[in-house]
Parts: sequence; structure tokens; C-alpha cells
Amino acid sequence: MAARKDLDGSASVPAFYGKELRWRREAAGLTLQQTVEGSFYGATYLSEIERAQRRMPEDLAGHVDRVLKTDGFFSRRCEDVRRAKRGAHAHYFAPVVEAEVRARVIEEWSNALIPGLLQTEAYARAVIHSTHPLDLVEEVDAKVRARMQRAVLFDDPKRPEYWTILHECLVRDPLLPPSEMADQLDHIAALARRRRIVPQVLLWSAAIQPFLGLPLMLMEFEDEPPLAYTEGAYHGQVVDDPALVKRYRSSYDRLRAAALPPEASLAMIERAAEEYRNGKQRD
Repeated sequence: MAARKDLDGSASVPAFYGKELRWRREAAGLTLQQTVEGSFYGATYLSEIERAQRRMPEDLAGHVDRVLKTDGFFSRRCEDVRRAKRGAHAHYFAPVVEAEVRARVIEEWSNALIPGLLQTEAYARAVIHSTHPLDLVEEVDAKVRARMQRAVLFDDPKRPEYWTILHECLVRDPLLPPSEMADQLDHIAALARRRRIVPQVLLWSAAIQPFLGLPLMLMEFEDEPPLAYTEGAYHGQVVDDPALVKRYRSSYDRLRAAALPPEASLAMIERAAEEYRNGKQRD
């Protein structure tokens, strides 16, 4: 039998919960099935939490506290994490930020904004000012720093593998003044030239345009179930049901097939950057 993986509880919030949960459950002499009995969750779900493959939901935290007699420990930690995450990232996006650092593959479809992982500071600041116009200067600065910090993923030359499909409007319709928009597109092109990302552009005229109404992120991991994330204005949803993730994957694959190939997409992005620099208007 393979040796059981010993988690580093300091690696992430899910790892902390997983290690502590397993220790307390085994100290109580209970199996996974005995621990979840009476809840709406199965033993497999609890096992994935112990292996840091899922976050601890609040209702399950309360159930575990009752079964393991942990005096509200897990429930309090859920509240602590929720409060700690406020400000830098929206609470519904916090699980995505945690998962990105463990992902083997990240794929995104973006229909309204350049993905956060690819944004320059100027672009991020413009987005935050638009969506949270009453934020104080220090609040905006904190959000910008948090968004820029996510991009350290690309400092690793091999991981994660990152693909993105951008709607043509993100390339052609400027959110920033021309010189700053040129810098934003140059940034994407530079990452592509370094072979850290693979960009594709879906043209306005694409005949097949499934799933155009909302953005989508897909993540794959070495030893965790895949995730999907989608969002609307001021809300988002992490999907970990394998059947639903598979359906999202099918929509993404159709978008990828309809988009320009990576080489042609990169050429369009670089050409658009040059046009912004030269002050040329879009036809």
C-alpha cells in the first residue's frame, strides 16, 4: 500500500483544514463515513477535504464540530477565513486564487474584460475604479496589488500551462488611453512570446459562438478533481461537480475551435498594439 501523503498545513487554507480535520477525526477514532453520517455530504467529499482538494463548507464545518466535539473550531476558522479574504479579493473569488497556485492547467474564456492574470496595473486599476467607484485610494491600491500578485504564477517557466480565448472586442475596443492599451496588449504578447501563455482571439464574425454570455475559467490539477469558475456582475460560482465541469469543458472546446489559431491571434494582438501606439483608429 502506498504511503499516505502528509500534508503541509501551512501551504494553503485547504491544506490547513485537511490536516487538522484528519488529525482530529483519527484522534476521535472515527472513519470518514462515521464522521459524515447525518450530513448532506459523503465520505469521498470529506476525504477530498482532508487531502486539500476541496474547501470546507460552513454547514459541513458545523456538522464536524458537533461530531468531533471540537467546540466550534472549524466553524470559527471558516469565519476567520471569510473575514481575512475581504478587501483584496471578492469572497466568491477567494477559492479561485487559492486553487490557481496548485493548478497544472488553467484555461480562460473572456468576453468582457482581459483576464486578471494578464492585466497590467493600469488596466486593473481602471477595472476596479469602474466596478467599485466609491473605494478609497488605499482600498484600490490593495486590490491592485493583490491582482498583480496573482501573476507571479508566470515566473515559473513551466507551470501552469495557461490558455486564454479573448473576444475580439477586448483587443479592438480600448478600456484605456491608446498608449496604456498598447502596453496592455504588449504585455499579453510578451507572455506569449515567452511561451508562458497561449492566446487565441474569437472574432466578432465567428460562426459558432457558444457560451458568449459569461466568462469561464477551467483548472486541472495533478491529484485533485477539476474545477470550473464562472461569474456575473458582483457574483461568481465555483463548480466542482465532475458532470457539470465536463459540460463547461465542452463549451470551452467549441470556443477554442471557433477562435483564430494561436499564431494568427498573437499577430492580431501585436498589430492592434502597434495601431494604438500610432493612434490609428479601428475601422
